[in-house]
Amino acid sequence: MAATASSCKVLSQRNCLQIRGAACVGLFNFRGSSSVRLPYCTHTSGMQDLPSSKRRSRGPVMAAKKGSAGAEQDGKYKDSVNLPKTEFGMRANSLSREPEIQKLWEDNQDAFILHDGPPYANGDLHIGHALNKILKDIINRYKLLQNYKVTYIPGWDCHGLPIELKVLQSMDQESRKQLTPLKLRAKAAKFARETVKNQMASFKRYGVWASWEKPYLTLDPAYEAAQIEVFGQMALKEYIYRGRKPVHWSPSSRTALAEAELEYPEGHVSKSIYASFKVVDLSSSSRGLLEEFLPNLCLAVWTTTPWTIPANAAVAVNAKLNYAVVELLPPEEAVLVSPANGKRRYGRILGELKKPNIIVASDLVETLETKWGMKLLVKRTLLGSDLENCKYSHPIDKRECPVVVGGDYITTESGTGLVHTAPGHGQEDYVTGLKYKLPIFSPVDDDGNFTAEAGQFCGLNVLGDGNMAVVNYLDESSSLVIEEPYKHKYPYDWRTKKPTIFRATEQWFASVEGFRQAAMDSINKVMWIPSQAENRISTMTASRSDWCISRQRTWGVPIPAFYHKLSRKPLMNQETISHIKSIISEKGSDAWWYMTIEELLPESYRDKASEYEKGTDTMDVWFDSGSSWAAVLQKREGLDIPADLYLEGSDQHRGWFQSSLLTSVASRGIAPYSGVITHGFVLDEKGFKMSKSLGNVVDPRTVIEGGKNQGESPAYGADVLRLWVSSVDYTSDALIGAQILRQMSDIYRKLRGTLRYLLGNLYDWKAENAISYNDLPMIDKYALFQLENVVKNITENYDKYQFFKIFQIIQRFVIIDLSNFYFDVAKDRLYTGGLTSYTRRSCQTVLAAHLLSVVKVVAPILPHLAEDVWQNLPFPIANEDGSIAKFVFESRWPALNEQWLDLPSDEVHIWSKILELRTEVNKILELARTEKLIGSSLEAKVYIHTPDANVARKLRQMSEAANDADSLHRIFITSQAEVVSSLDDIPSEKIPYTGEYVIQESDNNNKVWIGVSRAEGSKCERCWNYSIQVGSFTEHPTLCSRCYKVVGVEPVTELAAVS
Repeated sequence: MAATASSCKVLSQRNCLQIRGAACVGLFNFRGSSSVRLPYCTHTSGMQDLPSSKRRSRGPVMAAKKGSAGAEQDGKYKDSVNLPKTEFGMRANSLSREPEIQKLWEDNQDAFILHDGPPYANGDLHIGHALNKILKDIINRYKLLQNYKVTYIPGWDCHGLPIELKVLQSMDQESRKQLTPLKLRAKAAKFARETVKNQMASFKRYGVWASWEKPYLTLDPAYEAAQIEVFGQMALKEYIYRGRKPVHWSPSSRTALAEAELEYPEGHVSKSIYASFKVVDLSSSSRGLLEEFLPNLCLAVWTTTPWTIPANAAVAVNAKLNYAVVELLPPEEAVLVSPANGKRRYGRILGELKKPNIIVASDLVETLETKWGMKLLVKRTLLGSDLENCKYSHPIDKRECPVVVGGDYITTESGTGLVHTAPGHGQEDYVTGLKYKLPIFSPVDDDGNFTAEAGQFCGLNVLGDGNMAVVNYLDESSSLVIEEPYKHKYPYDWRTKKPTIFRATEQWFASVEGFRQAAMDSINKVMWIPSQAENRISTMTASRSDWCISRQRTWGVPIPAFYHKLSRKPLMNQETISHIKSIISEKGSDAWWYMTIEELLPESYRDKASEYEKGTDTMDVWFDSGSSWAAVLQKREGLDIPADLYLEGSDQHRGWFQSSLLTSVASRGIAPYSGVITHGFVLDEKGFKMSKSLGNVVDPRTVIEGGKNQGESPAYGADVLRLWVSSVDYTSDALIGAQILRQMSDIYRKLRGTLRYLLGNLYDWKAENAISYNDLPMIDKYALFQLENVVKNITENYDKYQFFKIFQIIQRFVIIDLSNFYFDVAKDRLYTGGLTSYTRRSCQTVLAAHLLSVVKVVAPILPHLAEDVWQNLPFPIANEDGSIAKFVFESRWPALNEQWLDLPSDEVHIWSKILELRTEVNKILELARTEKLIGSSLEAKVYIHTPDANVARKLRQMSEAANDADSLHRIFITSQAEVVSSLDDIPSEKIPYTGEYVIQESDNNNKVWIGVSRAEGSKCERCWNYSIQVGSFTEHPTLCSRCYKVVGVEPVTELAAVS
């Protein structure tokens, strides 16, 4: 074969050692070097044929089988049939073979490192972990074959409440009481390391390549020190500050939470109320409008958190909205009704003789009439700006509170258009409170109970009896209009699965406003897949409030702050931070708990150590993982920032993607990544979320190793799981279940069968046997054209990370283009055309190209299968530098061969017509078989007639082809094929089965007529083709001329497979 642009080159046979008689192959150039003996490289064994179309005669194969089994037919020529031979089994034996292959990689693997998003080290892996890690591995392996120096370091998030809770749950109440911070931290670290070990073993079993011996753990001292450094850089730039403001607080965990630590389950029902606050004083702009309604005028507010009413400091309005004074005209049946049955409860105020006039937004009057079930009679209208600085009496403690103007968050989409404002319990309320210097009041403790500041409600839980007590008090004081249940999404602690509250506490914050624009600019420079991910993270970043980075937990990296015992002013500067960093880098973060203040403070402050105490807050775990760019990319040898790619689930837009972005931009001014890929969640086959209660959980370990009932849950192996990953469009949610896995297993089996067919038919292949491209038959050039287009399309989709399209291309190519056509047609010349014949060698030239290309393009997805094939190659492969590729990932990605792609367009077009014609011929052959005219297709002769001159000329050339491979009857797998000029000369009784079809895209939509009759002549004993020449040769009277030449030229040797 002529020289190609392949990335592999062959070794010269003269200068290389022989491996069981096989020269090194590089598709198919020659190069001087020595080869080495490949493990598992074998050449002789029995093998059954690849299943193919039922119409194809199995003659030579069956003859060999019958002969070897000692059947009645002696199989005189069975040993001259060149059946496939390979030790590559049709069964994957994945339970034993995949671990063997993984050990082969481990024993011969160089450094292999890339940045990874850390999963929590707090439990077993689930199918989402498998999707994530396998996607990363597919990309890494592809890049490796592309000759990139791939660096992949797996990481684990080892701090935080999830691990702390696991430790506490494993202990009884008495043991918990004995826990000191250091004992808890020791147990948490031990648990995390054990979990990392278990998760790592599972990731390895998925076939994931990584630097497993040098992972990064967020509990490692070097990592913690790098995190302290990032914190210090942000603090010194004044992006870190301590303040009292409302944060998400989890009473069940007794700590502040970040937005990324919340979840919003469906079905939460809150106790919502409409309440009235009595107006006691008017502003100058409203006096003339509202004075006549005093003292019987109230402001109507709506809230789903009645427990925040004690902390109320103002009522906010929208200055631009119109408001109305309305008189309540309740129906006679408006009586006290318990809301326990989902009904509304009317307040006592509606039963009073003199009902108040209430102020609501004008646009909400009709809506409120419907919601409240009563008529609202409008008495007066005014602008929201007129209400500013009015005063009302607090419904509980009777202090005077102002009406203030809020922001655009006040709308007429819900509520009353007036917003109950408690700066200690809401972010928007807090911002409004700062504007008007309102008190930040939050009478709630760490457990979610009212404090003494809440007066009569002290000790009650705000999410329970405290909430109800406030509602009842409002009703008794004639401030409750209506109470009703309200179903909505409400923030829950994602770990304890319990509701959270908004509560003002002293916390450490990252001032996102200080570097928000820089973060937004960085987002625009990143490649986002899918593209809509950019809008998602941009929206989140643009609207997010300051990041609460402190947590009231023990297991974590300490915030390196000291507090003056009297003033409570924090001590934190470059000197103190650097000193703490140096201590932690050497001793780990435990040092913060066991070292004294004198030891923790730098020398210049030690004389004042008695005046300070160390803080007890730890950092948000998102700050931990968000610092991985500093601890890994900046610190590990050979790495740098930004990383080429981050790849995680879509929930990480508010998690790791964002925390990494914020810390990196705040510290260095750039994003830590050049590209970001997000994937969806994994659901069951019906699209439902997986849960143990539904029994629809798919465990990746069970997929690989099988379940207790192997009949219901067979062991598919890691490659079938990986094939499933490649099959889904990961940019949306992915489905998996028993039926889908069976489909994947079937596709895997067909692909494995294809590769086995290729191996088996190349058992005697040597590079010097290659036929040059210009000398190849037309069918072989077309096969290479198809192959190269497939490789080109697959490469493009790997580059675009569109693996599901690769899956579709491979599936279509293997099953249709190869198995159903080329392989089916090729068997005749491979098995019976003669061991050293031109047609067999040309076919082997094409098969070798297919084998090497297919095994490489599937290797990133199915590495175990690819390696298994590679270890069974009947010839070694050399790279461009002359080195032997002992493993598939030591080879290189198939280089594009422009010559193979440059097949003339008219040739491509005619082959599309031939394949179209072949499909129609098969229909008539099937009809003849059904009517018992023929058995196998080799018993038939096909007649073709078409008025399309171009098609007819090409078909006639093929029917008279000089080489047997391009012969028309070989394409049809019949014994004869004839192109007739006219139908008038053929009597209809000679051709009993006919049909016709219209040639698509032909001139005048010309038709093709097809006829089928019994083949002429007798059946050849060796190849089972029918020929009039059978009986013409005295020495071999049962052979056709082709088989006579083969048998006459080639001595009969033991070439056939033994079943």
